[in-house]
Amino acid sequence: MATAGCSAPDPLDHSGPVGSWPSYGADPGGSRFSPLTQIRPANVADLEVAWVHHTGDVVDGSETLAPGSFQATPILHGDALVLCTPRNHVVSLDAETGALRWRHDPQVETEGIYVLTCRGVSAWADAEAAPDAACRERIFSGTVDGRLLALDAATGRPCQDFGVSGVVDLTEGIGDTAPGEYGVTSPPAILEDRVIVGTMVLDNRRRDAPGGVVRAFDARTGGLLWAWDPVPEGSPAPPGSSTWRRGTTNAWSILSVDAERGLVYVPTGNTSPDYYGGLRAGLDRYSSALVALSGATGEVVWDFQTVHHDVWDYDVPSQPALIELSTSEGVRPAVVQATKLGHLFVLDRATGEPIHPVEERPVPKGGVPGEALSPTQPFPVRPPPLHPTRLEPDDAFGFTPIDRARCRERIEAARSEGPFTPPSLEGSIQFPGMMGGSNWGSVAVDPGSGVLVTPTSRAATFVRLIPREEFERRFPDGPPEFGFEPQEGTPYALERLPLLSPLGAPCNPPPWGALTAVDLVRGEILWEVPLGTTRDLAPWPLWLETGTPLAGGAIVTASGLVFIGATTDHFLRAIDLASGEELWKGRLPAAGNATPMTYRLRPDSHQFVVIAAGGHGLMGGSGGDALVAFALPDDS
Repeated sequence: MATAGCSAPDPLDHSGPVGSWPSYGADPGGSRFSPLTQIRPANVADLEVAWVHHTGDVVDGSETLAPGSFQATPILHGDALVLCTPRNHVVSLDAETGALRWRHDPQVETEGIYVLTCRGVSAWADAEAAPDAACRERIFSGTVDGRLLALDAATGRPCQDFGVSGVVDLTEGIGDTAPGEYGVTSPPAILEDRVIVGTMVLDNRRRDAPGGVVRAFDARTGGLLWAWDPVPEGSPAPPGSSTWRRGTTNAWSILSVDAERGLVYVPTGNTSPDYYGGLRAGLDRYSSALVALSGATGEVVWDFQTVHHDVWDYDVPSQPALIELSTSEGVRPAVVQATKLGHLFVLDRATGEPIHPVEERPVPKGGVPGEALSPTQPFPVRPPPLHPTRLEPDDAFGFTPIDRARCRERIEAARSEGPFTPPSLEGSIQFPGMMGGSNWGSVAVDPGSGVLVTPTSRAATFVRLIPREEFERRFPDGPPEFGFEPQEGTPYALERLPLLSPLGAPCNPPPWGALTAVDLVRGEILWEVPLGTTRDLAPWPLWLETGTPLAGGAIVTASGLVFIGATTDHFLRAIDLASGEELWKGRLPAAGNATPMTYRLRPDSHQFVVIAAGGHGLMGGSGGDALVAFALPDDS
């Protein structure tokens, strides 16, 4: 860890601005930018732990199909931090001390749940209610078992006038759902008096998966105001077993809101199931796309597809970032969308037209029988891809010659023709892998300089489609919990595993995780640095600066600092926005696989940087329940 110099530190600077963090992404447009300057490159090395709060919600996998993850980013509501835990407990803390104010446990049903996480909550104030009215200020949160909660921000008690005793059942009209197949992992979006929510639908289980409808509810009553069923115009009506068409793309990630234009920006996943699309019958019209909806009606205003006929699980996982972009034609309202491919699409916020060029390029052919691949895919010309675009046998990595030779053999035996290599019967290399590229950690943007910062994971995946008869013969009692997916209702099941060496290292060369800064005005990469070490996964002295697969995002402050956890090692880091140099790192009790946030309540108070340190169940390492706040000492 970096330490201060020998000279006496200067007194804490109270002259800079104060600042809040009222939304999951700092603001409804997901900039992840703070105007705060009390912590700056000259004093960041003095940061120390100010307080730690343990939520008590640690998930070890004993009651679920996979360990959960503490991925939450708190919001600052008044002088309280409000966040959620993997089991959807909603917690309010004193923002200065971390002391508990209230806690609400919605008693989620965890049996059969594979994705047990909650990334954030949202707040809303009723301008028509009396100042002292109960539930005048509300916290909204979704649950992994498919409910939308409304809680009194002051007490944590359910708002009785919302839905049924403070709860809206999101499974209504969806049809049958298996345990853990349908729920909410991201914070709702707020636009005027509407609460807008998408849902997570578990991947690769069946063709007839629950539909991915996006809905808006009245923030006072919980009444349904509109619903966007992502079905192309002219498609047949849904079967009578459900209100919403099944098997459609879903919106599991974070939505963004443009209040001035009355638009909601929805990043979508791909149509069920992920790796075989031969039976979709055109239902993937809105798959792996950014869709702008009218906040008043839910009607599509425009849409931009980042992957055509996606059979790679290259869904759009990141929150769209709304920015004002300087161009030769003047300042244009823009939206930046990051994808699992490591692509950054810069689009006009009102029309969806690309501001930086996008080209349709031919991609590999020859999918499995019954598949109908798209002959071309969209590639942004500027900025260039933030992820390597090909993995060849000569690129194979290994800690030893034997380790490397085994990786080379695995790459040689499979199809590996770039990011759009079709899933195949013999096996294909997917690179970027199933985690990306970019993921839900999203991007952070400094509005003054137009510099965007984003983490990217870089670990290949091996995928193979298995004919149904072979799969059932191999797994008569059902597939194992990890590595194989049934894709019921299609001719093929799926084998999908990280492409690892015998010693457990990714077979592609490092860095396996990187942090990249991009000049959005020119569409150029400014710098890129490896992010993360093998510490906390390997014993000393095997602590290598290889970068690690990442889960979580970055934030940017006006003082020119980038704060990010996201790695498998247990650190929060401060990076110089201008150069990419690491200026400080603070030790955490577990990996910080979340996005941090920062705030300063008053002119005489400290700037805090807060991150959830609870690890990630699918990335190895120990779990945890700690929310850690860092601040400068009084003399700094």
